[in-house]
Amino acid sequence: MSPRVEALHSNDALPARADVVIVGGGIVGVCAALALRKRGLSVAVLEKGVIAGEQSSRNWGWCREQLRSLPEVPLAMKSMALWRNMSDAIGEDSGFRQTGMMVVTKDPSEVARWEGWLRSTKAYGMEGGLLSASETHAALPATSERWIGAIHSPVDGWAEPAIAAPAIARSAQRQGVTIHQQCAVRGWETSAGRISHVVTERGEIRTQAVLCAAGAWSTMLLRRHGIDFPQSGVYATAFRTTAAAQIHPGGVGSPKFSYRRRIDGGYTIGLRGRGRIELTPMGLRQARHFAPLFIRRRGELTIRIGKSFLSGPGAWSSWQLDRPSPFERHRIYDPSPDPKLIEAGLAAFHAAYPSMAHTRVAESWGGLIDATPDMVPVISPVDGVPGCYLASGFSGHGFAIGPGAGFLAAEMIAGEVPSVDPTPFRLERFFDGTQHRIHQWV
Repeated sequence: MSPRVEALHSNDALPARADVVIVGGGIVGVCAALALRKRGLSVAVLEKGVIAGEQSSRNWGWCREQLRSLPEVPLAMKSMALWRNMSDAIGEDSGFRQTGMMVVTKDPSEVARWEGWLRSTKAYGMEGGLLSASETHAALPATSERWIGAIHSPVDGWAEPAIAAPAIARSAQRQGVTIHQQCAVRGWETSAGRISHVVTERGEIRTQAVLCAAGAWSTMLLRRHGIDFPQSGVYATAFRTTAAAQIHPGGVGSPKFSYRRRIDGGYTIGLRGRGRIELTPMGLRQARHFAPLFIRRRGELTIRIGKSFLSGPGAWSSWQLDRPSPFERHRIYDPSPDPKLIEAGLAAFHAAYPSMAHTRVAESWGGLIDATPDMVPVISPVDGVPGCYLASGFSGHGFAIGPGAGFLAAEMIAGEVPSVDPTPFRLERFFDGTQHRIHQWV
C-alpha cells in the first residue's frame, strides 16, 4: 500500500529546452531544482510517477546530523541548516519540526562507540551529547525499559515525508521550474561527446546537463548509457499508528525499533536495520562490491528470490529510446510491507510504552532503500560523460540529507565552488580504491 502523498499539478507541455533536466522527483531532485532555479537556470523535473511517490514518502521522516558517518557530517549539517529554515524559504509548511532526536541503549559497548563518534566530530561544534541513565529516564518517563544511556541532539528533528517534497516542488514551480509527472525519461543523446538532449516518453528536451536523482532506478538508467554505478537495495517496512498521547515530541531509536511523533498525532514506527534482499541479475553482477556490507549485516537481513528478479530496478533490461522503457511499466514501485515486521514492531512499541497499548496500525507500507557499498551517497559528475551528474545511493539517509545533497549538486552543475567538500561523494571512489570504511557507530 502506497503512503498518501500530497498531490501536485504537473506542467502540461514539455519545454523545448532547459539548462538542466532532473530525472527523479524525490526530495533530492526537487531540492536541486529549487537551488538551480535560484541561480537563474531553467530547470525541468521529470518524474515517471508522482512527486515523492517512492522512497521520499516511505522513509521514517528523521532529519538528523547526529551519528552520521564521518564523510557525511558536513553535508548533514548543511542539510539540517536548510531544513530548519525550509518553511520560511519555500513560503509554506514543509512539515519540518525541530523536536530533538535521541538513540537509547542498554549496551555499554554502544555507548563507547558513541563516545568515539563525539570525539571524532568535536571540531564541528554540534549540539547535544550523551545522557546518563537518569537523564534518559527523565526524557522518556513513559517507557518501561531501563536504558543505561542515550545520545541526543536538541537541534535535530523530523519532517512529514508526505508533505515535504511536494511542498518544495510547489515552491520550485512558483519560481519557474517545470515539473512533469507520469513522464519517464528513457535516456539521452549526445553530440560531440556531450549530452545534447533528453528523450522522454512524451518527446525530447534539449539540454546540456542532466542530474540523475532517480533513487533505486539510477543504475538501470545509467547502465543504458554504459555507466557503471554500484547500487543495491534493501526492502524495508514501516507503519504509522492511530493517534495517541505524546510520549516524546521527537524521534527515539532503540535496538528493536525506532519511532517518531507525527503531525497527525500518531507515530511512525520502523524496525531498526531489519529488511530483506531479493536476488536480481544486477545484484548478482555487483555482488563483489556488496559482499563486505552484507557480511556485516547478515544477521539483520533475509535473502530470497522474488518478482524483482525479472521486473524491477535490479532486473536486466534493455530498450530503445523510441520504445517504452521499464520506467513506464513501474510508475510507482510499491513493494508490499512485511506483516511479520509490522506485528513485531507494534508488539515492541506496546511493550516499551504500556500507555500505548491501545494504539493500532493505521497504515503500513513497504519501500526499497537504495544503497552504495560503503553506505555513503554519490553526488558527483560522471567522468567521461560531460553534462551528466549523479545524486543517488543515499543508503537510507536521503530524506534527511536531501536538501543539502540537492544544494551541493546544484553548486556543481552551476560551476560554483561547493559549500561542502564534494570529494567524499565521488563516483570514482568505487573504482580507484578510495571508497569509505563503514564505521561501527552507523
